[in-house]
Amino acid sequence: MQSTVLIIDDEKKICNLLARIIGLEGFHVLQAYSGKEGLKQLAGNDVHVVLSDVKLPDIDGVELVKQIKEKKPYAEVINLTAFGTIPDGVRAMRNGAFDYITKGDDNDRIIPLVHKAMEKALVQFRLFNLENKLISQHSFAGIIGQSKAVKDAIELARRVSATDTTVLLLGETGTGKEVFAQAIHYEGARRTGSFVALNCSGFSPDLLESELFGYKAGAFTGASKDKKGLLEEANGGTLFLDEIGEMSLDLQAKLLRVLENQSFIKVGDTHTSKVNVRIIAATNRDLKAEAEAGKFRLDLYYRLSVFSIPLPSLSQRRADIPVIAKHYLDQFAGKVNKPPFTMEEGFVQKLLDHPWKGNIRELKNVMERVVILSDGPLISANLLPFEFHTVTGEQNPMKMEAMEKLHIQKVLQYTHGNKTETARLLGIGLTTLYRKLEEYRIG
Repeated sequence: MQSTVLIIDDEKKICNLLARIIGLEGFHVLQAYSGKEGLKQLAGNDVHVVLSDVKLPDIDGVELVKQIKEKKPYAEVINLTAFGTIPDGVRAMRNGAFDYITKGDDNDRIIPLVHKAMEKALVQFRLFNLENKLISQHSFAGIIGQSKAVKDAIELARRVSATDTTVLLLGETGTGKEVFAQAIHYEGARRTGSFVALNCSGFSPDLLESELFGYKAGAFTGASKDKKGLLEEANGGTLFLDEIGEMSLDLQAKLLRVLENQSFIKVGDTHTSKVNVRIIAATNRDLKAEAEAGKFRLDLYYRLSVFSIPLPSLSQRRADIPVIAKHYLDQFAGKVNKPPFTMEEGFVQKLLDHPWKGNIRELKNVMERVVILSDGPLISANLLPFEFHTVTGEQNPMKMEAMEKLHIQKVLQYTHGNKTETARLLGIGLTTLYRKLEEYRIG
């Protein structure tokens, strides 16, 4: 990456002189003789450091700092002036200038300052690119599908992303609730803050409270030092609570307090902690029915469901199945250095006929398995797991057993004998895998 310095000065001799000096330091140098010309150079190039005169013919150089930072937040600006004043210097720094120096008096400082500013700007440039990459990976554009059901869900999510409103995502397991939560976060005002996800079904009530709120040293046996909870980790960003219906009623009351006044008490603490966090919750349950039955707090349900978004199951958006399947085939092919795949018509039809009770998550796992088993660029139906094949005169039980055995052997070979990973890829439990290994005498 080339380190670029832009010099903006209407005195051409000074501009050219600075360009030669800074160029000798190994930097790529651009020149502009007005503020407007400088902004054009800025728009068309990755500029990291700007040296700008304060007195320009068309714009105040101190005010220009603000415009530069708006267009290129990672760039560092050094203001140069023939007659430095304290008020101008203060204003320049408030606008985001790296430094404010006087021509003639501070000439010896220019080169060291450019190096320091460049060092800082390059770090910021890398972070800026990483953030943009992260945002593009988790944007609404990354949600695959053209069916009306998914487009409606995306439109609702897009509208609420611009706000700080609490969101409740509703849908079956595997419908992409976390993907939607990430898109809402990364396309919203909190995108520079943390996105923290917590699956409420993965912890006991006591452990979930500690994970969520954190604890003070001595709160319980083993708590040797203070621990930040995920609420604090998400401060300034978004906390995604998946499977919110699994949370205990006692803990729900504490979460309600967070939603109402952004405050909570750590386990073992007596003082209230404050946070600034957005909550996005998700569930595959009918929370309203559970609330009315006393199994979920009704007040929390109403607070969470300020803005609800129902996510369609894969069976409700069957037209999207081939597109999603091809996306995952290409993704996994890239990971194992295989060429792009073409799906046979019979393969696609099997996908369309399958009930997909595990939704997109199940489809993703099946495509990963298909890529492992494929020996060529053409994907046929016989690469699909045995449950995709109907038992007919042509597809008898013996043939299905042989197909299942071959599947297991190929996946075992791919995982180098790792049985836990093999069971995951096959979509079966570890004990079921061991039983089948014994049944088919696979060593």
